[in-house]
Amino acid sequence: MLLQIHNKKIMIEKISKIFNEKFGGNALIVRSPGRVNIIGEHTDYNEGFVLPAAINKAIYIAISKRSDNEIHLHAADFNEDFICTLSTVMPDKKHWPNYVLGIVDQLQKRGCKLNGFNAVIDGDVPVGAGLSSSAAVECAAVFALNELFQLQLTKKEMVQMAQKAEHLFAGVKVGIMDMFASMFGKSEHAIKLDCRSLEFEYVPLHLNKIKIVLFNSNVKHSLASTEYNVRRQQCEQGVEWIKENYPQVNSLRDATMQMLDENILQKDNLIYKRCKFIIEENQRLLAACEDLKRDDIKSLGDKMFQTHEGLSKEYEVSCKELDFLVNAVKNNDAVLGARMMGGGFGGCTINLVKEDDIDALIAQVSEVYEREMKLPLTAYIAQIENGTEIIQKKN
Repeated sequence: MLLQIHNKKIMIEKISKIFNEKFGGNALIVRSPGRVNIIGEHTDYNEGFVLPAAINKAIYIAISKRSDNEIHLHAADFNEDFICTLSTVMPDKKHWPNYVLGIVDQLQKRGCKLNGFNAVIDGDVPVGAGLSSSAAVECAAVFALNELFQLQLTKKEMVQMAQKAEHLFAGVKVGIMDMFASMFGKSEHAIKLDCRSLEFEYVPLHLNKIKIVLFNSNVKHSLASTEYNVRRQQCEQGVEWIKENYPQVNSLRDATMQMLDENILQKDNLIYKRCKFIIEENQRLLAACEDLKRDDIKSLGDKMFQTHEGLSKEYEVSCKELDFLVNAVKNNDAVLGARMMGGGFGGCTINLVKEDDIDALIAQVSEVYEREMKLPLTAYIAQIENGTEIIQKKN
C-alpha cells in the first residue's frame, strides 16, 4: 500500500481543532520533520560524517502558555493526556511524554525561565520506521518552547539539548544526526554533517526523475536497542586498542585500515569487522558527496548497495526482512541504489527509483515480500523538505 503524505494545511487544521477542543484559544504551531539518511550509517557516534535530509513527514506541536506551573500534554495519535508540574518533571512509564519532558528538563537545567504550558502533539512520521519520529518530537518541542518563552537559543544549542533529552529521558544513546537533520534540513539538499565539530555543508540533491522510496519492513526486532549499545561498545574497544600504539586516535574517525590491520586483526576478528565497516563507510560518504555535486546518482546508488552489504555482513545490524527487500530490487533497472536505513533490525530500506517505474515496483515488491515474509509492506515516497519551522504564530 502506498501512503501519500498529509499536506501541511490538513495537519494545521487538524491540530488546531484538537487544541481548541482540549485547551481553547489559538496556539503557536511548529513543524519538525522526520529524516532519511542517504548514506553514512552508524558513523555519527564514531565522530564521523553523515548525509541526512529532512523529509515531508513531520511532527506538529501546538502550544500555548498557562498562568500556572502545570504542563498539560495531549498525544493525538494515542488520544492520551499527561499532566505534571515544572517541579515534578521526570521520565514517565507511558514513554510518549518523555520526549517533551526531556526537553523541559534540559531547559530547566540550563536555567531557562519557563511557565506551565498546554501542548498537543500530532504528526505523520510513522513510528518504528527508522525515520526519527522521536528526534522530530524533541526538535519540535525545544523549538516551540524557545519561541514561546523567548529563550534566544541557537539552532545548534537546541539540537544538543534534544540529543541529551533522548539520552536521559528515553534512555537511548543516539548520535546527533537525527536532531541535526530535523532542525537544519533544507529543501532539495542533503546535509553533510561532521559529527565531531558539527560543521556542516548543504550538498545539492538533484534527483530529477528519480524519487526516494521507502519500504517499511513493518518489523522491529527486540535486538534493536540492546545491539545498538553493543555496537558502540565494540567501536570504543577498537579505538582503545588502536590508541595503545597511536595515542592521537580518539575515535574511528581518526583511524585507518592500516591501523586496524596492525592492532585489531589478530586480536579480535569481530571487532575488526565492526571497525572496518565504519572506516569504509566514512570514505564512501565523502565520495558520495562528490557524486552528488556532479549529479551522478548512479554512482551514489552503487555506494548505497555497498553500504547495505557492509551493514548486513560486517556490522550485522540488518535482518532477513531488510536483506530480502534490498535483494528484491538489486537487479532491477528501475532502482539505482538501495540499503537498510537507521539503527537496524527492522524499519525501512531507502531506494532511489526512477519516477515512471515507482507504481510497478511497489506492486511487485509488495507481492513477493508479503508472500515470502508473511508481512505487509508499506511504501512511502519521500520529498526533501525544510527543517524545523514555525507554521503558525499565536494570535
